[in-house]
Amino acid sequence: MPYTVDFEKVSTTGLETSPVADALAGLRANEARYFKNKYDHVFTVTPASEAPETLDWVSRILSEERNLVISSRPLEVTSFEVEGFRMAYVFYESGLSINVMYGIEDGAKRAVGFKLAEGMEVPEELAASFKFARQKSRLAGTIRGSFFVIKGEY
Repeated sequence: MPYTVDFEKVSTTGLETSPVADALAGLRANEARYFKNKYDHVFTVTPASEAPETLDWVSRILSEERNLVISSRPLEVTSFEVEGFRMAYVFYESGLSINVMYGIEDGAKRAVGFKLAEGMEVPEELAASFKFARQKSRLAGTIRGSFFVIKGEY
């Protein structure tokens, strides 16, 4: 069942099995606030089991671009379009959030972003290839993030 993320009253709904559920909920709320403020988009997530096409698309990009397979269990996903970009998010049980920003027009920006909820370790599959910068968030505490540019067509 879809869940509309409330960034004013942060909830762990859908994320309860994560060992960093509160921090992951704050990270998810931080993304919801960004899209509401910038694009007036309401951020709604769905259990990953109910939207396999979104998870498959993100997993395919990770695999084909960087030979990455995320070992943590995906909890929630969302996919939507705003201002010429297809956006997809996967929130994992470990506290990892992966987003894909995919410009629809040829030559538009395309990238994959990784964000780590406060309290989680850098996943082994990302540790050797990515450096993470820190960012403070009122909703999520300290977020560590990294990204890579997508080169292929998806």
